[in-house]
Order: sequence, then structure tokens, then C-alpha cells
Amino acid sequence: MIGAGEQDNRGGLPAAVAAYGLWGLLPIFFKSLHHVGPFELVAQRVVWSLALVVGLLAFRRALGPLRAAIVNPRVLLPLTASALFIGVNWTTYVWAVNDGHIVAASLGYFLNPLVNVALGVMVLKERLRPGQSVAIAVAAVGVAIMAATALTTLWISIMLALSFAFYGLVRKLTPVAPMAGLGAETLILMPMALLYLLWLGSHGGIAFGADGFTTAMLIASGAITTAPLVLFAVAAQRLPMATLGLMQYIAPTLQFLCGVLLYGEKLSQGQIISFGLIWIGLILFALDSYGGARRARMAAAT
Repeated sequence: MIGAGEQDNRGGLPAAVAAYGLWGLLPIFFKSLHHVGPFELVAQRVVWSLALVVGLLAFRRALGPLRAAIVNPRVLLPLTASALFIGVNWTTYVWAVNDGHIVAASLGYFLNPLVNVALGVMVLKERLRPGQSVAIAVAAVGVAIMAATALTTLWISIMLALSFAFYGLVRKLTPVAPMAGLGAETLILMPMALLYLLWLGSHGGIAFGADGFTTAMLIASGAITTAPLVLFAVAAQRLPMATLGLMQYIAPTLQFLCGVLLYGEKLSQGQIISFGLIWIGLILFALDSYGGARRARMAAAT
């Protein structure tokens, strides 16, 4: 007979795989909308994400946390910052994918865990274990090589890594549930999104409504944004953080494979060496994280 904890773990694993898998396959979705400008794509994503989140919260009779977040200045102010960070992240990512820089975008999300650690040290005053320090040093060499050999696309990777890391830091320090937080963030971005769409429509350049496929895909961008977040929230509740941390590399790995195998992006020798060093750093980091979590569990059991 399976205990409740094991059932939770079993439910968390497929949720995590689905969440990171959806994030990893986002290039395919956005490539199908390559004829839509990145700013309209992000604006439509904001509109339909908000509609879906509000609908889900209303269905669950859980609009209270969203209202509470909006009327509380101590929560609304950091959520405004996180909304701007995620807006920059979404726009950079969509532009990068549709301009043929999926590999550079994937590098940003490979770097993200290491940037998170750096922010933890600088902002939260966390201490690095020796294994983490070695992992970050190896990855830093990889980034330096990337800077020397692929300077024209390095800004994409850094912009994505920093914007998502700062987004995660703000959300970590802000006491709000994932769905309510996303609802508040998209509500904050909504005026800018609507103004841009109205301006675009008045100039005859809006893609929404141009044909059935485009319209349906733009509406679906709300679900593409919200579904992985809901799945991730489920996984975060049911899986150990060490397991969840190791699984986060599914998304950038799939993005990398999409860029190279599906869309024929070429890798320079410098990029190959750089990615190799970054992957070695990530493996060392993951092994250290897993070992640290295991030691903590053993210490707690004694």
C-alpha cells in the first residue's frame, strides 16, 4: 500500500515534467507565430493570461488573494517590479526565438540557476558550499569564452538570465500565491498591453483577427503561459527542492535541441566549448545540491 507522501511524490513528478516540458517546447509555439511582432505577442499573452487566471480564480472562488495583493501597497509595489521583470523576459525571449537565436535563449536559462545562487549570496547573504563555488567558477569561464566568441548574442542570454533571476527573487520575497501573483502582474501590465494593441489596431498592423489560426494561437498564449505555472506550483508542493532543482534543466535542454535540431541553428567552436563548460558547471552544481539535500535529510533523521 502506498503512503500519502509517496502519492504526493508520484503526482509531483509528472507535474514537474509537464511544466518544464511545456517551457522547453515554447520555441515551437512562438515559431508558429513568427509573422506576429514580438511586442504584439507579449501584449496578447498578457491579455489572455489575465483572462484565464481571473477565470480560474473565479471558478475556484479564490479571487480574494488577488484583490488583497492589488490593494496592499507592500505587496503591489514588489509585484510591479516583478511584472516589469517578467515583461522584459517575455519580450526578449519571443524576439530571440523568432529572430533565430533559440540557442542563445536556452543559454540564458542554463545560466539562471547560477545567477540565482549569486543573488542569494549578494542579496540574501547565503553562504556557498565549496562545491557550489567550483561549479560557478567553471560556468563563469564558459561565459567568458562565450563573451569572446559570440558577443553579438551574449546580451540575449544575460538579459534572460538576469530578468528571470530578479523576477524569482522578488517573488520569493513577496508573500503571494503563484496564481494570484501572476494575476496581479498581468493586471499591472494590462494598461500598457491594451494601449499598444489599440495603437497597433488603429494603424492596421494588428495580427489578431487576421486569420483563424493566428487568432486561435494568440488566445492560446494565455494557456501556454498559465498551465506550466500551475503545474510547477503542484510540483513545488509535492517534490523535494533538490529533485525540482535538478529537473529545471529539462526546459533549456529542450530549447537547445529545438534550436539545433528543428531550426538548424549553427554552433561555433567557441559556443561548443562554452556550453561544455557551463554544462560541467551545472552538473557539479546539481551533484552538490543533491548531496547537500541528502546530508540534510540524514541529519534530520538522526
